[in-house]
Amino acid sequence: MKKKYFGLFVSAILFVGLLFSAAPAEERLKLSTTTSTENSGLLQALLPHFEKMYSLKVDVIPVGTGKALKLAENGDVDVTLVHARSLEDKFVADGYGVNRRDVMYNDFVIIGPESDPAGIRNAKTAAAAFKLIAEKKAIFISRGDRSGTNVKELTIWEESGINPSGAWYLEAGKGMGEVLTMANEKKGYTMADRGTYLAFTGEKKIDLPVLFYGDPTLFNPYGIIAVNPVKHPHVSYVKAMALIGWVTSQGGQKIIKEFGKEKFGQPLFIPVAVPNPQ
Repeated sequence: MKKKYFGLFVSAILFVGLLFSAAPAEERLKLSTTTSTENSGLLQALLPHFEKMYSLKVDVIPVGTGKALKLAENGDVDVTLVHARSLEDKFVADGYGVNRRDVMYNDFVIIGPESDPAGIRNAKTAAAAFKLIAEKKAIFISRGDRSGTNVKELTIWEESGINPSGAWYLEAGKGMGEVLTMANEKKGYTMADRGTYLAFTGEKKIDLPVLFYGDPTLFNPYGIIAVNPVKHPHVSYVKAMALIGWVTSQGGQKIIKEFGKEKFGQPLFIPVAVPNPQ
């Protein structure tokens, strides 16, 4: 009898082992993205709906846009969500990305100490504001990381005719959240995307006011791009397109439209793939 029950026990153990070994591993999708989508909290609101709908886990790698595109270029991710149109267009033109879609936009703002030692509040353009900061040698914290924000900042410096350098100009080489914290600690100026800025002020992590905004050059559009499966056959192209479909759908765009309204009193991003999503 003992041998009989022992045999049944062993058979049961083997059967359970077979069940678990046969169970499919959790499917995953790798997304590289700018730090602003992570720091603002948008992805925490947007991705769970997609993950539940498709039974698919999204592994988010938040870095500057330049690094996000490099990861995609190397085939280390399946899809990328970034905000530097000139770099995005080159990425697609070079054959590394396909099916780029516009997702949303916000704008960049220039923030600094309430006392505004450089007097940028009355500047007519972003380039003029930067020129005033340089003339006063007021502390300016740059992302310095080839992110979309950094690319835009350097474009504005070029427009101002100034090559920023010296002790007043600090290149952090860090993400938007860390740069906002540095600027707050040093009571300096910096340029930030409005979404991350609102998230940090809403949570009272910083107390620097917006001193300049509204220049058309500060427009900040975001795009999502699938990695080209011809360049990298191992990427999950179908899953990448599912994510692109979701963030540009009525459902995804409505989440983007509503994100931030309740907590911050205004949306952090404006959706563009679907006009007025309901």
